[in-house]
Amino acid sequence: MPRYTKPRRTWQYTNEFKVKAVQLSLDDQITSKSVADALDIHSFMLSRWRKEYREGRFVVKKTKTKAVKAASSELSRLKKLEAENERLKKENDLLKKWQRFLAVQHQNDIDSSKSTPET
Repeated sequence: MPRYTKPRRTWQYTNEFKVKAVQLSLDDQITSKSVADALDIHSFMLSRWRKEYREGRFVVKKTKTKAVKAASSELSRLKKLEAENERLKKENDLLKKWQRFLAVQHQNDIDSSKSTPET
């Protein structure tokens, strides 16, 4: 196993970024996990930021900024699109099963007509 000569790089996030992430995660329509995934951070880190936010470690404005509102609406739109995508996948699978069923039925009809002697 190779030896690391340099220390690992850790990301430093600004307080403004942390506050925006926490405000997004506090929205009722959006889950914390989806916010963490969208921001490419670990969900545990977001939960730690939420705790620090509750304790008052971040100096923040109480009003939502335009960027936070836009990101919130974008995340809710993304969530709706993902749900619709799942629904369409299920519909597509159902149609494929129906098509296979009809093909088998058609093949059975052909096989039964061949085996019946015609007079």
